[in-house]
Amino acid sequence: MKTKWTLSEVASQKGKVYIVTGGNSGIGYETVRELAKLDATVIMASRNQERATNAKEEILKTVPDASIDIILIDLANMDSIHNFAKVFKDKYNQLDGLVNNAGVMFTPYRETDDGFEYQNGINHLGHFLLTNLLFDQLKETKSSRIVTISSMAHKFGKINFDNYLFEKKGSYSKIKSYGQSKLSNLLFTFELDRRLRNQNIDIKALAAHPGGAKTNLTRAAHGFFSRIFDLFSQSAFKGALPTLRALLDEDAKSGEYYGPSGFLEIKGDPVIVKPRKKAYNKLDAKKLWLKSEELTNKRFIIE
Repeated sequence: MKTKWTLSEVASQKGKVYIVTGGNSGIGYETVRELAKLDATVIMASRNQERATNAKEEILKTVPDASIDIILIDLANMDSIHNFAKVFKDKYNQLDGLVNNAGVMFTPYRETDDGFEYQNGINHLGHFLLTNLLFDQLKETKSSRIVTISSMAHKFGKINFDNYLFEKKGSYSKIKSYGQSKLSNLLFTFELDRRLRNQNIDIKALAAHPGGAKTNLTRAAHGFFSRIFDLFSQSAFKGALPTLRALLDEDAKSGEYYGPSGFLEIKGDPVIVKPRKKAYNKLDAKKLWLKSEELTNKRFIIE
């Protein structure tokens, strides 16, 4: 595997179709814009029509021929996820790449419309269900990819299956919740990779993290520490490069995890990085898969 990679070496993506959740801001916006520059058709999967429309118009200023389709999705609502999948399948018969990017960070306790704790409900369960619903389209598309965005926060994450959605009164911690959701993203990716390999299915499952990228998410999370954070962070564009490499590098392999090359993976060029050992825990991954199926009320069979 080469260590150096740049967008300039990526061939035209004309004729290919990608979905990016949370595509109207931050890392998602940069991912949509770069895919549009490469002539791909990009579905900007967003919760808010106005924000998505504004983001699309902003991209069109510099990429006037961009092929961007807005399809609304609310990852905090399973009916909305089902509806998104139906609308997409009615319009498209291929899916070259799914980028599970949207997320929330360090939120006070609240629940999704389906009663899930908000951070784990959106960051993991919503994307687990979405990937499940779109799996047939991914399978029918040659050499498709699923890229799920995790975080350095997975390193302090811990899976508590007895209290996964913080059902126990007084147990909620916004930091613990976020860490668990980001560890779940990696456990899901690596278990998905194992199941795809076992069935010899031509789909790659990869993960990425943006390091310390300046986005609305991090600005809101860091509050008055944002000025200090800015000194050590990188732009949203640079933060999107690990995602783009996982999605577009011809040499990328299923099961790989990409992040910045610099000190503590805060910033730098996109390279393969190593997660904490617990992200490879096969028993936890299988238990999480079963629990996710149970909570989303849909089996996810890889065959």
